[in-house]
Amino acid sequence: MRITRFTTGEDPLYGVLTGEVDENGIPEDDAVIVGLNGDPLYVGLHLSSKEYALDDVRLLSPVLPRSKVVGIGRNYAAHAKELGNETPEEPLLFLKPNTSVIGPDDPIFYPPQSSEVHYEGELAVVIGRICRDVPAAQAAEVIQGYTVGNDVTARDLQRKDGQFTRAKGFDSFCPLGPWIETELDTSDLRLRTFVNGEVRQDGRTSDMVFGVPELVEYVSSVMTLLPGDVILTGTPEGVGPVEPGDEIEVSIEGIGNLTNTVKKREA
Repeated sequence: MRITRFTTGEDPLYGVLTGEVDENGIPEDDAVIVGLNGDPLYVGLHLSSKEYALDDVRLLSPVLPRSKVVGIGRNYAAHAKELGNETPEEPLLFLKPNTSVIGPDDPIFYPPQSSEVHYEGELAVVIGRICRDVPAAQAAEVIQGYTVGNDVTARDLQRKDGQFTRAKGFDSFCPLGPWIETELDTSDLRLRTFVNGEVRQDGRTSDMVFGVPELVEYVSSVMTLLPGDVILTGTPEGVGPVEPGDEIEVSIEGIGNLTNTVKKREA
């Protein structure tokens, strides 16, 4: 099931995308969104009688975290190596504010404080219910589904600060979308990132140092996870800089494509 959050020009709505999605993550021509009565995280999946053509809506971030986005650093050994870092012995956690979240086709604003902004295509895990101390074997019970993420990072500020908050916390630095896929085996998915149509990252989730169940267990042992919280699971090798005007597309097998364009942010 693909859960969407969208607008027709008024308040955000929720729905379920019907129809098939092709191998490139593009919905078939007959795909429509069947409306939901309220936010499914809080009221469950209750279909309404309304239907919406995909071309008549604007997709939003499929989830707006009420609490937090938890990032996992250096969760692909090759990515850690390309930046001159060791592979962590346990998950490396950082937080992104929920104000960093944007949706498909929203602009990523290049902040004036930085001169080296990088893309980081990632699998994102959406938490479905309040939980703490979740065993890895029970992780699926607390996950609503999965979406595509881009952990945008001001790399020069990350080096300067020696920690991640400012470098990864700017408004617009956490694109999510296009929808939440609730039924997905995440053990070996192809993840690619394109910049202006050119492949820059091409990895597989099977290369993650810590898989999704282990990450849910570890994060929930540190902090309570709330409905709508997001865990970004790390990025494969191939990260690099972007400039205003560049188009970034992150594609994950079984989910779809997330596209955003970089724009200059004025001081």
